[in-house]
Amino acid sequence: MLFGKKQSLVGLDIGSHAVKVVELEAQPKGTYRLVNWGISAPLAEAIVDGEVMDRQLVTDAIANLFDSRAIKSRNVEAAVSGRAVIVKKITMNRLSNEDAQQAVYWEAEQHVPYDINDVSLDFEVLGPSATDPKQMQVLLVAAKKDMVMSFGDLIREAGLQPLIVDVDSFAAQNALEANYDFTPDEVVAILNIGAEITNINIVQGGVPYFTKDLQVGGHSFIEAAQRKFNLSQSEAAAAVRGESGAALEIAPVIEQACEGLATALERAQAYLRTAGEAGAVSRIMLCGGGALTPDLPEFLNRRIGVPAEIANPLARIAYDPALFAGQDVMKAAPFLTVGLGLALSRLGDRK
Repeated sequence: MLFGKKQSLVGLDIGSHAVKVVELEAQPKGTYRLVNWGISAPLAEAIVDGEVMDRQLVTDAIANLFDSRAIKSRNVEAAVSGRAVIVKKITMNRLSNEDAQQAVYWEAEQHVPYDINDVSLDFEVLGPSATDPKQMQVLLVAAKKDMVMSFGDLIREAGLQPLIVDVDSFAAQNALEANYDFTPDEVVAILNIGAEITNINIVQGGVPYFTKDLQVGGHSFIEAAQRKFNLSQSEAAAAVRGESGAALEIAPVIEQACEGLATALERAQAYLRTAGEAGAVSRIMLCGGGALTPDLPEFLNRRIGVPAEIANPLARIAYDPALFAGQDVMKAAPFLTVGLGLALSRLGDRK
C-alpha cells in the first residue's frame, strides 16, 4: 500500500439483464467496505445465451453506469459463464506443479469438446485423490479464446481495463465464503440465478465438486407466467416479483419452471454420491436477481429436502446505509453477489 492509499477494486458483472458494478475498499484486519455500487437499466436482449448481440448497447450501459456512479477506477475484474465455458474436475497422476502444467493440457484434450488451441485454459490442483494416493484431483477451467478476447475487448471499448476474467460460479462462491462460516464437512449448493442462466456450484471445504450452467433463470419464470395467464411481459414480471395486484396462483407456475433446476440438483447429488467424492447437499444458498423470486427457497426446501435460503453477500461487508438510499438492502444484495466476489478475490490477492 503506497503512502497510505486505500486499496480498492471494481467487480464488473455483465449479465444478460443488466450490468452490475461493485467497488470495495480493503480495511484493517482483513475486512472490507462497500464504497459504491450500481445496476444499469435493462439491456433489452443485448446479451442472449451469454452471446453479446448489441455491443454498443452494452458498452454504453457500462460507461453510463460508471459515469452515473462517479466510479473513477478504470481497472475491473469481470466474469463469464455459459456454453463457451467448461468447468470440470478431473483425476490424474500426482505430479509436481511444473510437470502438471504440461500434463493438464494433454488431459484437457480428453475433456474439452473444442480444439485445445482454441481455448484459454486454467487449472488448480485441489489435492490428492480420496481413493488413490498416487493420483490428484485437478479443477480444469476452459473457455473459448475468441469469446474471452471478445469479452475483454468489450470492456476496453467501454474505457475500462480488465485485469482478470473469472467464472461467475467461482465469484459467487468467493462472495459467500467471505460472508459465511461453512464447516469443512458441510456440502453447500450455491445457485446463482440470473436472468437466463443459473450457475450451480456444489462446494465442500472450499472445493467446487460440481459446477454446471443451466439455461434457466428469471426470464424462464416470467415466460411461464406469460403463457399461463396470458399476460404482457411487464405484467408477468410484476406477478413473478410478487408485485401484481391480481390474485394469481403464481407459485405453481414458478415451481413448474424450476423443476429442471431441482432435477439438475438431484442428478448432481447422485453423481457425487456414486463417485464417493462429497456427501449429500446439506444447504442451498441462492443468489443473483432470480433468488428474490417469491417462494423459491420454500419450493427447493420441499423438493430437495434441505434448507434453502437467500444468501446475503454483504453480511460481513461494511457499508454506509445511505449507499442504498433507503431501499431494502436485501432487495439489492443478491444482484451484487458476483461483483462482490470478483472485487473480494482481487483485493485478497493484493494483501
